[in-house]
Amino acid sequence: MILSTYNCRIIAMSEKTSVLLSDVSVKGNIVEKEKLMTDAKIEGDINVEELNSFEGSNIKGNIIAKDVSLGGALKGNVKSDKLRIKSSADVEGELNQKNLSIEDGAKLKIKAQTT
Repeated sequence: MILSTYNCRIIAMSEKTSVLLSDVSVKGNIVEKEKLMTDAKIEGDINVEELNSFEGSNIKGNIIAKDVSLGGALKGNVKSDKLRIKSSADVEGELNQKNLSIEDGAKLKIKAQTT
């Protein structure tokens, strides 16, 4: 019987995600280097790598992010590489993105520009 062992090294890349639940209200700007998931009320600008807002979220401010998924209310401008607007979203503002997708049922009052 021959037994063989191999040197194995496992590298796990951890991704940090900040979560703001529906019982949270924020007045002020938010800066996050990685991911932000929110269902909260936010009054202020958001600068993040990736933003995912849900149906209960209410954001009044501008968003700068590489990847944005909007599911709640937004009154402000968005600048991103990739922007997805879910059917539950209510968006008012200017959108500036490279990639845009909009689900049926979303409420929009926007000016969009693809770069």
